[in-house]
Amino acid sequence: MTHVAVSIPANPNRLVRSLKQLEAVPAFARGWARNLVLRRAVPFTGTARLDFAVMTPERVEIAIANERRVQNHIKGVHAAAMTLLAETATGMVVGMNVRDDCLPLAKELKVAFKKRAQGSLRAVATLTPAQRALMQQSDKGEVQVAVTVTDASGAQPIECEFTWAWIPSGPRKSDHAARQIAAA
Repeated sequence: MTHVAVSIPANPNRLVRSLKQLEAVPAFARGWARNLVLRRAVPFTGTARLDFAVMTPERVEIAIANERRVQNHIKGVHAAAMTLLAETATGMVVGMNVRDDCLPLAKELKVAFKKRAQGSLRAVATLTPAQRALMQQSDKGEVQVAVTVTDASGAQPIECEFTWAWIPSGPRKSDHAARQIAAA
């Protein structure tokens, strides 16, 4: 597991602040602690045993081992596990940038399976400075998040496009109106 310090944006959100607290954990155990915290927060990532290797607001890198729990019938990483890996990497980089008063939502994904994966996989998702600024300045919007998935041979067995949106996390006006009508 890789030790990487969390870079702090001008207005760090809850996720970034939480990950920053892990810097108090001794360096040899920090990766393990980060995995434990994030796998508990998103249980399906724990089931697949994703390894949260690099977590910064600019770049998230996550790995998955080619183990029985995630294998398909030909002993490779299952298509659903590959998609989980890419979705989690893109979601985490968005999650590290969206404001605390907003909720990130996966809007669209496209996955093209190009070749059989060899061994374990690694997904790297990034946001541009302009995308990060947009997320800090707007209470709603969407971004196309770049992600590259490589296998143990260095090849890219899948190509992915992920669109993430964010909206205000508080009650929507229509929810408020419905509560007022119900109370009347």
